[in-house]
Amino acid sequence: MASILVTGGSGLIGSNLCNLLKSKGHSVFVLSRSKTKKSNTFYWNIDKNYIDKEAIINTDYIIHLAGAGIADKRWTTARKKVLVDSRVKSTNLLFQKVKELNPNLKGFISASGIGYYGAITSEKTYFENDTPHNDFLSKICMLWEKETAKFNSLKIRTVIFRTGIVISKEGGALEKIIKPIKLGIGAALGTGKQYMPWIAMEDLCNMYLSAIENIEIKGIYNAVTPENITNTMFTKITAKTLKKTLWLPNIPAFILKILLGELAIMLLEGSKVSSEKIKKTGFKFKYNSLENYLNKTLN
Repeated sequence: MASILVTGGSGLIGSNLCNLLKSKGHSVFVLSRSKTKKSNTFYWNIDKNYIDKEAIINTDYIIHLAGAGIADKRWTTARKKVLVDSRVKSTNLLFQKVKELNPNLKGFISASGIGYYGAITSEKTYFENDTPHNDFLSKICMLWEKETAKFNSLKIRTVIFRTGIVISKEGGALEKIIKPIKLGIGAALGTGKQYMPWIAMEDLCNMYLSAIENIEIKGIYNAVTPENITNTMFTKITAKTLKKTLWLPNIPAFILKILLGELAIMLLEGSKVSSEKIKKTGFKFKYNSLENYLNKTLN
């Protein structure tokens, strides 16, 4: 069994992943920005370029999920800097400490996002070898992945998961989608034609587990379910599962832009993303359709 260090371990994805890794017999440790006496928690301070060296020396794998929430606040100039720095600086700090203390690390596995392909709506299906777009979301992902790629120079197996919308019964995006539908005020957003590449929490966590257990997994993979559905389809399927009627017209784009500013583009744009590459490694999705997932989860 492996010793695994997780950044972002207290978040929704991180906590689910840590529980899965522990259930498989792995020793799991987390990095925290708060000092604590918990035996499985180590302190780090990105601004001060500090990580407790004990966190790095004996670990076999690092799973890097840490980063300020993309959709938590409006994208002011200051917020954009936080979003970039929380990913780029944290990855660079991990690289420098691994290089110094544990150059024989077996694997570095990092999150990224399908925002790499840009917040655009088209019928094109995006694959891992496609070039990045030129908007803010793609910039974040591109810079994050560039830092992650440094681990290759240490001959450490490196894996990047470009993650779509993570769906979980415990909160996050699904909770925000369900709430207005339950209240009878649910509606598609903008044109409703934008695609919403998604992945169930269970499948995402299993994907990270596969990256630990299968040494043939290396490089960049899209972490999205094989199903490509639009915002309109997503909204209708959710309403059907909840036995609710959709009666409102689509929420106009300009209203979302007034409420959210530039951040609204995340809700208003989206293209199809392929999961073929991860499937070729032998990974099997438990949930291939939103309807199937919602029926099992919400009912």
